[in-house]
Amino acid sequence: MEEFLDFLRYEKRFSSHTVSAYQTDLTQFAAYVQAEYELAEPAQATHPLIRGWVVSLMGQDLDPRTVNRKVACLRSYYKFLLRTHRIEANPMLRVKAPKMAKKLPEFVPEESLNRLLNSFEFEASFAGVRDQLVLETLYGTGIRLSELLGITDNDVDAGARLVRVTGKGNKQRIVPLNPSLLLVLEKYRAARLAEFGPSGGGSPILRTDKGEPLYEKHVYRTVKRYLSQVSTSMAHQHPHALRHAFATHLLGKGADLNAIKELLGHASLAATQVYTHLSVDRLKSVFEQAHPRA
Repeated sequence: MEEFLDFLRYEKRFSSHTVSAYQTDLTQFAAYVQAEYELAEPAQATHPLIRGWVVSLMGQDLDPRTVNRKVACLRSYYKFLLRTHRIEANPMLRVKAPKMAKKLPEFVPEESLNRLLNSFEFEASFAGVRDQLVLETLYGTGIRLSELLGITDNDVDAGARLVRVTGKGNKQRIVPLNPSLLLVLEKYRAARLAEFGPSGGGSPILRTDKGEPLYEKHVYRTVKRYLSQVSTSMAHQHPHALRHAFATHLLGKGADLNAIKELLGHASLAATQVYTHLSVDRLKSVFEQAHPRA
């Protein structure tokens, strides 16, 4: 199991969160096969045993997405065992994951975000400017939270209005910066210099109030605090909602789907196409409200 997790970390370059989730899934599965079938190793599991585990998970009223992740974990695990000659046949070949209902991404309405970013009076302190930069960057670029926290001063080319971000699988891409975001960035850099002095170009741009690299929970709290002022929906009050808003608002303004795919860093167009459903739903809503024969 440890070799498999190292394979995910160092060869597949999965994120630490994914590796941790897979470790939890495998540990749970190992406990199941030990308790129910007295098997010392998950590698000894057969197709009926694995299918029984999936059925037992569904009986626990777990979210189908959680069960699907656990199934995906086992698929990867047994492929690894087969490739490394630990097993002779893959028991996952006939195991099907439960079907999931399509869930459209939650996003903050354009009017609400404009009201927050254009009219809200952020504190004239280092923390206030940093919070504003966090919101402007997440919405202005559509990058992921992990990508935001990984940006260094060396990644930003203010003259060309570009930033280099490192996404999933350690893949890098270039994302444009809008003028309002650049203004906030320069304001933040000046506040950081005054607060903590010069910093190395290779260190993360964003800092806590103590000068340490900003971390995920801090960003979650920041985003929730500000978005709660313009939206009562809990589904809107997290960093990924700003990424969804970025893509949805671009598509609503006529942006090309392939361009949005590149900006988001999606590996395939299928991941981006979910936003077309949101756009169509919005068009139908406008039509039904405005057309006299609707």
